[in-house]
Order: sequence, then structure tokens, then C-alpha cells
Amino acid sequence: MTPHSDSRTSGSAEAGSGAGQAGAGTGTGTGAGKTGTPHAVRWALAGLSLSVLLSSLGTGIAHVGLPALAQAFSASFQAVQWIVLAYLLAITTLVVGAGRLGDLVGRRRLLLAGISLFTAASVLCAAAPALWLLVGARAAQGVGAAVMMALTMAFVGETVPEERTGSAMGLLATMSAVGTALGPSLGGALLAGFGWRALFLVNVPLGIVAFLLAHRHLPAGRHRPAGADRARFDHVGTLLLALTLAAYALAMTLGRGRFGALNAALLLAAAVGVALFVRAEARVASPLVQRALLRDPAIGAGLASSALVSTVMMATLVVGPFYLSRALGLDGGAAGLVLSAGPLVAAVTGVPAGRLADRFGARRTTLLGLLVMAAGSLTLAVAPASTGVLGYVTPLAVVTAGYAVFQTANNTAVMADAGPDRRGVVSGMLNLSRNLGLVTGASVMGAVFARGSGTADIASAHAGAVAAGMRFTFLVAAVLVLAALTAAATRRP
Repeated sequence: MTPHSDSRTSGSAEAGSGAGQAGAGTGTGTGAGKTGTPHAVRWALAGLSLSVLLSSLGTGIAHVGLPALAQAFSASFQAVQWIVLAYLLAITTLVVGAGRLGDLVGRRRLLLAGISLFTAASVLCAAAPALWLLVGARAAQGVGAAVMMALTMAFVGETVPEERTGSAMGLLATMSAVGTALGPSLGGALLAGFGWRALFLVNVPLGIVAFLLAHRHLPAGRHRPAGADRARFDHVGTLLLALTLAAYALAMTLGRGRFGALNAALLLAAAVGVALFVRAEARVASPLVQRALLRDPAIGAGLASSALVSTVMMATLVVGPFYLSRALGLDGGAAGLVLSAGPLVAAVTGVPAGRLADRFGARRTTLLGLLVMAAGSLTLAVAPASTGVLGYVTPLAVVTAGYAVFQTANNTAVMADAGPDRRGVVSGMLNLSRNLGLVTGASVMGAVFARGSGTADIASAHAGAVAAGMRFTFLVAAVLVLAALTAAATRRP
């Protein structure tokens, strides 16, 4: 990830110019592309930022309401967990297909449809009279969120001047972190004051504002000449990829931490799905994911690094609550306050990280972020045992800051290598790699923690066993970060 090449500059400039002309010619949007005024660019970024905030808020805000929802619907905890799982599965399985569809039918049009679907589904969630309807509405909400996630980064290349790309990516990363951090606290306040339906109704006014900003300020797509060939959407590849990812996600999340026969069968189904997907993509004229994209050193390494680093970040969420309560003796409120340090650090680091990428080049900034993460992971493995809460919070802040720097710079560099007609699918693949890392981390890093603790029942493990699991987990995390660092260091400029 280095300062941008001439070929990228040329391609991006053409995309921005085309988008601006299309917006002016159709009267839809302002054409706030790279040739637009700074005022128009700011409003366009506001619309994209709000879209990112909504999608990340939708992930975190529902968790806090699960006990109340279980009581309201007289359902088991395992049943109401599908309120969260349906949303995450919809995003994970559809985010790549949504990005590719945006490349074909027009990103602005599809983004407006995604925001509309997310907002309407939020109303349906709040009005659901039965649990199965709520789960279905959450899945529809996840479809809208997948579209928003897939297309927001793709729009940066069309709306933001070249020299400010990193700053824009940092802003989007900041809004994602804000949504993650705000979800539990806002959800708790809404739940206490207005009941569980408010958890979903809060999205409605925000969704309306996001729609109006996107409709008014985002550039319309470039018009194709009459009779020009139009690539077909890869329905078979999209279906195979969605089924494969669903099988993998379910294999990693079902079983409440235990890997049984069902998990193994789902994992086998995912492996078969990968083979069928690769075979199908080799036979279609317009594949969903071109193999040339994955063979590109910058894009392939960027996606692999993103998955590895997201797996590590999940370890802080898996290990943290047990370590703080069992080893350090904190109550629930104090532990929650400590855990909120991570998202807060990410929120304040995103924009400065983007400025670093703009100034020093995305590749060097990526390496810096990974080095900081490796140092923080190693410190997490040894410091808390001797220094207590401060020894946990400080390296956690270091890891999170390094992650924010890495994510912003890595996204900037990967999108820089994507042609104007492939930005949607590449943006979707970036989000997919992150989601797969989080899903994998929830299972794998939990198993690593249990192995390091030497006990199958972490909830009742003694303080020494939990501390041993903590050390082992973050030593493994440091190894994963170093693997990502190796991939990033060998990437071609």
C-alpha cells in the first residue's frame, strides 16, 4: 500500500468525471464527485457515514435486548439468539453479491434501495407480533445492511479527491466503531425508557436522513452507450457463495462453543460449496469474483490480512469478559466500562489514521498498524498478570489503535487497486473478509482460550487457569498478526 499509481489516478478520475456528468445530466444527485465542491463532498460523506453507522448500530444494539425479548416472546435464549444471527448471516452471505450488483445496476440506485429496505425492515421489527416474524424482519434488515456495507467504500473513489481518500476511509472506520460502541449503551437506555420496540424504531429517522443525503448528494452512475454489452449478474455463483458462507458461519457459531457432528457436517458442506463455487466461476462469462482479483498481490494480501487481524480482534471480545471477571474480580459494570475502551479508541483513531495514510502512503501505514497490534498483543499476554486492570486497558488500547490504523490504510490500498467497474465487489470482499475473521475468531479463539486454560468450563475456572488462557490466547494472536504483517510486507507497491 503505497502512494497511488498513475493508472489508479487515471481510472478514478474517469469514474469521478463520469459520475459527475451522469448526475448533472439526469438531474438525480448533485454529481458530488471528485470535481464537485468541498461542500458537496462533505454532504456526500455525511450520507455514507450515516449508512455505515446504521449498519454497525444494527449489529450491536440488539444484543442488549435479548433477555427482554426472551421474556416478551416467552422464548428460550437459544431461540432469541437468532435475532442477532439472522442479521449477521444475511450480511455475511450477501455482501459480495450486493457489491457486484452495485457495479452492474448502479451503486447509487442500489444504495438507496438498501437504505430503504433497512429502514422499512426496522419498522417491521418494531411491529413484529411473533418471534419468527421478528427474525425474518431482522434478516431483511441484514440484506439492507449488506448493501450499505458493500457500497459505502466503493463510493469513496467517486466522491472524494485522490489526496483525501485515506481520510475518508478513516471517517468510515470511525463511524463503524462509533456504532459498535454506541449500540449497547444506547440500546440499554432505550430499553429502560421505552421498551424493546424502541431498539428498532431508532433506526427509522436515521434511515430517512441517510436516504435523503444519499439521494441528494451522491453521484449517479455512468450511463452506458445504447447497445453496449452489459455484464450479466452471476446468479449461480451468488447462490453458491451465499450457501457456502451460511454453512461456514453456522458451523462456527452453533453448538454454544462445542464442536459436534452438526458443526462438522456444516463445515464439510462449506468445503464442498467452495469447490462448486470455484468450478462454477471458471465456467461463466461474468463471474461474481474474478480469479484475477484474488491473484492480484495487493488485493489478495489485503483480504488475507483483514481476515487474520479481525480474528485477533475477536479475541479481545471472547477473552476479555472472562479475564476481567474471573481473574481480576471486576463486577459486570466495571468490566463493561473496561471493554468499552476498545471501541472508543477505534472511534478517535480512525480519522488520524486516514491522514497518516494520505501523508505517508497506505502500505507504510498498514505496516505501522500491524506492528503496533503485534506489540499490544504481546503486552496483553504478559502485562495484566502483574499490573492488573491498568495492564489490561493500556495494551488493549494499543491493539485497538493499531487495528484502526491497519483497517483504514488496508482498505485504502485495496480499493486503490480496484478498477472503477469492480469497486463494489472488492468493497464487498473487504467486508466479507472482516466478517469471516470475526466469525472464525468467535469459535477458534474461544477454543484457544479454553485450551490455554486447561479446562472445558471457563465460566467456573479459577483465576490462575483464566490468566494462563489469557497468556496463551494473545501469544497465538501475536503470531496471527505477524502472519498478516508478513503478507502485507511482501505485497507489491
